[in-house]
Amino acid sequence: MTLFHQIVFGPIRSRRLGSSLGVNLLPAHGKWCNFDCIYCECGWNQDGCADRCLPDKHDVAQALAQKLSELSLLNTLPDVITFSGNGEPTLHPDFKPIIEETLSLRNQYAPNAKVCVLSNATQLNCPDVFQALLLVDKRIMKIDSAFSETIQIINQPAKGVDVRKTIYELKRFHGDFVLQTLFLRGVYKGFFVDNTSPSELQAWLNIVVELNPKEVMIYTIDRKTPAHDLVKVPLAELRKIGERVEALNRSIQVNIAG
Repeated sequence: MTLFHQIVFGPIRSRRLGSSLGVNLLPAHGKWCNFDCIYCECGWNQDGCADRCLPDKHDVAQALAQKLSELSLLNTLPDVITFSGNGEPTLHPDFKPIIEETLSLRNQYAPNAKVCVLSNATQLNCPDVFQALLLVDKRIMKIDSAFSETIQIINQPAKGVDVRKTIYELKRFHGDFVLQTLFLRGVYKGFFVDNTSPSELQAWLNIVVELNPKEVMIYTIDRKTPAHDLVKVPLAELRKIGERVEALNRSIQVNIAG
């Protein structure tokens, strides 16, 4: 299990983003998310249920300002400031003011850095969350399957997820976002799951066409997972999926991390 015990961590080398300074808006000693993905490197929600303390927005700003100041002096500023951490960042009640202050600090200390949010796209119906996401440079929105039944197994949402509703909300970005999908195979609680099957891939590609995101990020398992019987998808297969995306629309940038 990999947890981030500080509000600001890194910079780390991200497979998808380059040099990334992470911001964790969730508890320091446990995962807090409205998904409980079977592949999540942070483990299960229940493993961290003793810690439900969220960082204050002022503490976030102070930690970020201090870190950016230090990195500026060392001439090692990051490529991106990434909101990810121990769960779903948009669950923080002060998500919008935190994003606004982050943009101000970015402009002051690291004007060339992008501000990025990794999200499961479940909070887009919240006006403050949507408005905050419009402000950032890169909105990376997760959809791991076109089928709600598969999402129920892979992502284990706290509440049922209707993929059509997620697509409806994502359309409000008019393609100005990144669609992110993790591909995997395996068995969990007696269910065989494979979101690379022909039917899964075709339905997912239909979503790509419908949403027309400016970028698609596809990747697979990289670290230890809480569910043990999962299988990494070979890089060659990911590349073939990427080729199918490009065949649909050459204007979509495909980012592959095997």
